[in-house]
Amino acid sequence: MQHDMIIAGFGGQGALLIGKMLAYAGMHQGKEVSWLPSYGPEMRGGTANCTVVISDKPVGSPVIKSPRALLALNLPSLDKFEDSVRPGGVILVNTSLVNRPVRRTDLRVVSVAANDIANSLGNPRGANMVALGAFVGATGVVDLREVEALVRDTFARKPALVEVNLKALHAGFEAAGEQVKEAAVTPGSAGPNTAAE
Repeated sequence: MQHDMIIAGFGGQGALLIGKMLAYAGMHQGKEVSWLPSYGPEMRGGTANCTVVISDKPVGSPVIKSPRALLALNLPSLDKFEDSVRPGGVILVNTSLVNRPVRRTDLRVVSVAANDIANSLGNPRGANMVALGAFVGATGVVDLREVEALVRDTFARKPALVEVNLKALHAGFEAAGEQVKEAAVTPGSAGPNTAAE
C-alpha cells in the first residue's frame, strides 16, 4: 500500500520537519519512502511544503499531483492544495490559522487547533508537533511509537525539549483520534467533512 501526502505551511512552521519525521518513521518501519521539499527563498514567512510517500513497494516518483492526504498548517496552504487531494482522502486543517471550512465534501476533514493546543501546553513553538501527532492520529500512516522515538532522537541534545514535544505530539494525536472515533461511531450522521471542535 502507498501513502502519499503533502505537508504545507509558512516557512518556520515546521512543515518540512513534519514531513521528514514521517518519512523517517516510515523508513524505520521498513517501508520505502521519499521526501521532496519545496520552499520559497524566504527564511521565515514564505511558503514551504513537502511531498512524502511511504510505500510497501519502491517509490516510482516523489512527485505527487493528487495526494491521499494534506496537512494544511495555514490558509494559503489549504487554498493551494485543497483541490488536489484525491476524493476519499483526508485533509487535516490547523484551525488556529485557517479561518474557513474545507469546501470539499468528498473527503474526510480533521480539524485541530494546533497553535491553540500548543499554547495551552505552554509550548507555543510546539504547534508543529501537535500537527504531526494529529496527522498520525487521523491517517495512521505510521506508528506513533516510531514518531516518539524520532522526537527523542531529534531533541536528544536538549533533554528539556523532549518531554514538552512528546506532550504536544500526544495532545495532537488525541485531538485527531477523538474526531476519527466520533466519525466511526456515527457514520454518515453529519457528513464526511465535519469535525468536532
